[in-house]
Amino acid sequence: MVYNYLLPLIIFLPLLGSFIIFMIPEWRIDQIKKIGLFISLITFLLSLLLWVLFDYSTSKFQYLYDYLVNLPKNQTLLTPFGDFDSELSSGLNMCLGIDGISLFFILLTTFLIPLCILAGWESVKTHIKEYVIAFLILDSFLIMIFCVLDLVLFYVFFESVLIPMFLVIGVWGSRERKIRAAYMLFIYTFLGSLLMLIAIIAIYFEYGTTDLQTLMTVDFASSERQYFLWLAFFISFAIKIPMLPFHIWLPEAHVEAPTAGSVLLAGVLLKLGGYGLLRFSIPLFPVATSYFTPLVYTMSVIAIIYTSLTTLRQIDLKRIIAYSSVAHMNFVTIGIFSMNMQGVQGSILLMLSHGIVSSALFLSIGTLYDRHKTRLLHYYGGIVHTMPIFAVIFLVFTMANISLPGTSSFIGEFMVLIGAFNSNTTLAFFTTTGIILGAAYSLWLYNRVVFGNIKIQLIGNLTYQDLVLREFYIFVPLLLLTFVMGIYPKLFLDPMYISVAQLISNTNSFNG
Repeated sequence: MVYNYLLPLIIFLPLLGSFIIFMIPEWRIDQIKKIGLFISLITFLLSLLLWVLFDYSTSKFQYLYDYLVNLPKNQTLLTPFGDFDSELSSGLNMCLGIDGISLFFILLTTFLIPLCILAGWESVKTHIKEYVIAFLILDSFLIMIFCVLDLVLFYVFFESVLIPMFLVIGVWGSRERKIRAAYMLFIYTFLGSLLMLIAIIAIYFEYGTTDLQTLMTVDFASSERQYFLWLAFFISFAIKIPMLPFHIWLPEAHVEAPTAGSVLLAGVLLKLGGYGLLRFSIPLFPVATSYFTPLVYTMSVIAIIYTSLTTLRQIDLKRIIAYSSVAHMNFVTIGIFSMNMQGVQGSILLMLSHGIVSSALFLSIGTLYDRHKTRLLHYYGGIVHTMPIFAVIFLVFTMANISLPGTSSFIGEFMVLIGAFNSNTTLAFFTTTGIILGAAYSLWLYNRVVFGNIKIQLIGNLTYQDLVLREFYIFVPLLLLTFVMGIYPKLFLDPMYISVAQLISNTNSFNG
């Protein structure tokens, strides 16, 4: 019984917590924070059961929960795609399930939400009740995205996360441009996803279902619309990743978002695009995937080099991390489309690592901003003299960001490069330039912030306060995960192995 209802319980619990908090008076701030933190921690602990009880030996979806919403039958609908007999339809399938590909994305989500609530524990001063509710709702919606097995419901929750994220940036953002940044996030991602909605409607009217497990048995290669369907899904996911030239919204959203908003945006929301490619684009449209792979390679390499060079010119601390995120996520697309075991597994591991490391870097920037209310690089210097603990922690995550051996990003990027080399040696060569440029902007940032003299002439004779206990507790689990993933990646690679192998096998069989 626990096995069958574990996923619905994990999804429902944050919604229940948000309802409880909604009933609490606004002035009981401590109680609101503690209940929100408690609910998010319980959700994380329950999600760990998914990993503990997970069967590594099968590629089938596990923890299945199925509820069918029947549609009216015996009706013929006149559509742009021809007459559609609803007798063929199996209805809207509320089916939940996970495999080795989606398992760790759920764990990453439930792991980061408590840290987001803790990150705003002192810095968020207004509308605290709504702030906690927004993150609990995001928790539930994001889990739903990673476990729903119906195209329509995936689209609904894929878009629904924009609403609380829009509020997080627009209400609790740090500067005057926060409303503009919130609208950029909403408009870019929403308009791009409309193409996916059109493709889902076309699939529904042609095959009579949007159930993923049923559609994976359909031969889309026989359809003349396969390439259109692939492009519609790809554009939507490319905006979320983001890929060039769809990346403009990301730095703006990061800069204006509160620290917790940047953590969740970089840690989870950017992974929705990569997950969508692995879950829908590649398994449903393998022939189109193979046809458009050179285009994806070209876009990814250009994005890696361009955004890395752009990062070197930034003077805002958040923009530096934001542009570096674009470069890292385009490493991911190269690994995904290499269509070999090393590349795909490496891309998933790199997404998980980026979710940890980039979140930690944004928390580090937030720590500095909370003390000095500025993110301009030239105001900082000599942090090591007065904040030694922070300097050491910041160093660890900076090294992880440039894929130092022993850290989580090293394994992911190394596997992606192996996959790229097996696919195309020229591609691997140009991809490697991203690592060199990544080392350049990461070390440049660390050197400017941590070493040198304190800029008394710019910020005055201020006393730098090192990490308080709450901030230290936020960084500790991130540090542990960074080293565990870097030293013992087998712990993460084994659960996803069979699912990735099945994905590659099915795709290659369609392409001969």
